Amino acid sequence: MEQYLPLVAILIDTFLGDPRSSLHPVVMIGNCIAFWERKLLNPRYSHTLKKITGMLLVILVLGITYSITWWILKLLSQIHPWAEFLGGALLLSLTITPNSLAKAGNEIYHYLVSGDLKQARFKVGWIVGRDTDKLTVPEITRATVETIAENIVDGVISPLFYFIVGGVPLAFLYRAVNTLDSMVGYKNDKYKDFGMCAARVDDLFNYIPARLTALFILLAIIVLRFNFIGASKAIWKDAKKHPSPNSGLSEAAVAGALGIRLGGLNFYGGIASQRAYMGEAKFPLIPIHIKQTIHIMYITTAFFIAILFIYSKLMV
Repeated sequence: MEQYLPLVAILIDTFLGDPRSSLHPVVMIGNCIAFWERKLLNPRYSHTLKKITGMLLVILVLGITYSITWWILKLLSQIHPWAEFLGGALLLSLTITPNSLAKAGNEIYHYLVSGDLKQARFKVGWIVGRDTDKLTVPEITRATVETIAENIVDGVISPLFYFIVGGVPLAFLYRAVNTLDSMVGYKNDKYKDFGMCAARVDDLFNYIPARLTALFILLAIIVLRFNFIGASKAIWKDAKKHPSPNSGLSEAAVAGALGIRLGGLNFYGGIASQRAYMGEAKFPLIPIHIKQTIHIMYITTAFFIAILFIYSKLMV
């Protein structure tokens, strides 16, 4: 029955969504990270000691996450095989975020087309780290498209990939890896050393899924009749310009497919940051590009689920 878990997880995410609760496992992982960060991060430590304690943080959080998930499934298996299956599907659904991404993107799209720029800026601030209070319609569109494109890897393909490699516990371990990177994997004074291990581990875990994602996005582009040649060229020419060794692949693919240019000038706490450009600006950025990116995300996910199902059947 395990081959049906990804499909059931997607259905749970689609119809129930991602519950906003302090008991959400990802929130609890975040609380675990914050707890151990308070214990391990000391500003007075040397650069080397910060790197060592940062490595210890990663080991502790990943070990705790994997162990708890494994024991939950073990206990459910003692109750009934269906309890293990349904519990596993529910847990797996909590590691993926297509519904949340689509919901956020659609909300921002509707605010933009209705002319409510204030609400659009507010909502996009929920999904990006950049300053949003002065963003224009094209800039809000760009921020939303970039986030959805990047999270096709982080929020969909990577957790499903690690599920097929090592089951639900490994999918949850990946979610812990991603959460660690989002909380401490920064190159600022506070986290440059302490968060180095978390950032490197995240890059390592996403390396294969990001490249698989680029291939599946190209398949989705064919189905949706977007610009396959443009996407291929953008992946080849622009993906490597991204500061992340992985995120540039999906962002470049989407940019090339839609004939738009992503990247550019962002502000973080009032400080300017220039991001390398992805794709060619054949068309101006408009809200419909958010909808098109959501369509790419869903078709990419469908292709990947289908391949996982076929692979699981062949392995039985």
